[in-house]
Amino acid sequence: MSFPLNGEGCCIKLQRWEHTVTMTSHGGAELVLKRRPFGSWLLGPADQSNRMLRIRLRVLLTTFSIGTHLIGAAVVFVLAVFVIPGPPLTDQIQRLEMIWVPAYFLFAVVVGALWSTHVVTRRTAWVDEDRPATRKEQISTLRLPLRLTLIEVVLWMGIVILATTVTAVLQPENALRVAVTIFDGMIVTCAVSYLLTEFALRPVAAKALADSAPPRRLLAFGLKARTVLFWAAGSAVPVAGLMLTAIVAMVEGGVSATRLSVVILVLGTVALGMGWLLIVLSAKSVVAPVRSVRDALTLIGEGELNIRIPVFDGTELGSLQAGFNRMAAGLRERERIRDVFGRYVGPEVVREALTSDQLGGEERFVAVLFVDLVGSTKLASDRPPAEVVQLLNRFFTIVVDEVVREGGFVNKFAGDASLAIFGAPAELIDPAGAALRAGRALTRRLTEELPEATAGIGVTAGIVVAGTVGDVRRLEYTVIGDPVNEAARLSELAKNTPERLIASMSTVDEAGPTEGEHWRPGDRVTVRGRSEPTQLAVPE
Repeated sequence: MSFPLNGEGCCIKLQRWEHTVTMTSHGGAELVLKRRPFGSWLLGPADQSNRMLRIRLRVLLTTFSIGTHLIGAAVVFVLAVFVIPGPPLTDQIQRLEMIWVPAYFLFAVVVGALWSTHVVTRRTAWVDEDRPATRKEQISTLRLPLRLTLIEVVLWMGIVILATTVTAVLQPENALRVAVTIFDGMIVTCAVSYLLTEFALRPVAAKALADSAPPRRLLAFGLKARTVLFWAAGSAVPVAGLMLTAIVAMVEGGVSATRLSVVILVLGTVALGMGWLLIVLSAKSVVAPVRSVRDALTLIGEGELNIRIPVFDGTELGSLQAGFNRMAAGLRERERIRDVFGRYVGPEVVREALTSDQLGGEERFVAVLFVDLVGSTKLASDRPPAEVVQLLNRFFTIVVDEVVREGGFVNKFAGDASLAIFGAPAELIDPAGAALRAGRALTRRLTEELPEATAGIGVTAGIVVAGTVGDVRRLEYTVIGDPVNEAARLSELAKNTPERLIASMSTVDEAGPTEGEHWRPGDRVTVRGRSEPTQLAVPE
């Protein structure tokens, strides 16, 4: 069986995880499991082109069609010759069978392939048009295995009617025997055909479902109904054959113990063989979607959230696959919100908000670093706006680099100024030393990397109130206290000094001895807004 699928696919290979990167409808990229995404290498990768998919399906469906007919013919032969007792077929019937059985077999294969190709082509026209399937088209595509199996039923019922009619005319006593054996072969053939067809059509089912779950109306023929069907083909048919043999033996009599032993052995072999085949195929149909979810969950556990698995099963297992994709999308969205939130308030605040309930307000000993650009008004009037923004971004990049390097938290960007806190919300062993080191590093880097702009830097330390302020609709984490105001005033003084950096001597005293060696006492001044004089410290 085969059908055409036109169009070409496009993808980017990503070697690390053996995935495929696909572009989603909203413009983002997602990783799709590439290593056996449909449960078997026979079905190819998720990024295969439509041309390759068409060739692959043509080969698989045609091979499976021939194979299932051969299996059914073998079952019919075994049942007719070794199992169901009855008078031997006449020479006339045997000669007819040698002619019309192979002829009908070839007829069934050819007609089945053409008929199935027509059905599949019509039901998957949306693939040729390179567009998503509608809900109606989803249902029609997912019902293809059942429709193709019904084609097998029609073809086999033709041979049941033909063979039974011929036998009833030429040898009536064997008519029931022939009908039963061929009907049993039909059941086995159709059960195997359904499993193999569903297997071959997984890539098309994945295209139909995309990220959505199977429609609820399809779940009526779910795992329960599928299991009952396979039980009927693998167990009920052999047992029914055994029961029919017993009935014939009781009605006609004269069946020897040897004959009954042969019947039991043959039926046992058929039950074991067909039961094993159907159980293996059924297990594979269940394991494949479960394994895809398991592999994807492993990647989720390793931190790879940008993952999606193909949804190719039309039963409850397809709902499981779609549910995983929704879960992964929710995790990605939560991580994106967390990342964006962290860019605005700082990752430290995000971590503390998620792990602690102490953001309501508390007294903390912190060090404060305030850095303010010199002559920003003149810069804005002398340069184009785009160049001013570019300069500010380079300036703030250096500030953030050095603050984060020392474990600080950039709390605010206010125009051309920035406020950094050391010791809140995350505690530091030596907040004063960290702030002083950051101030010295900032002075050096701004001089070397941004000579066209200078900044005044003030560093202080002390007790502040740290926590969230605002309204329930808009909260902000900040620190309030005298050290914040003092640091801002010291940055103003620093703009008029050669070092461009001033700290309070009390901050140097709070720092470790190693950092204290880099500072010397300066003047005592009373900064604006404070009544007590401040002993200044400047870097050596």
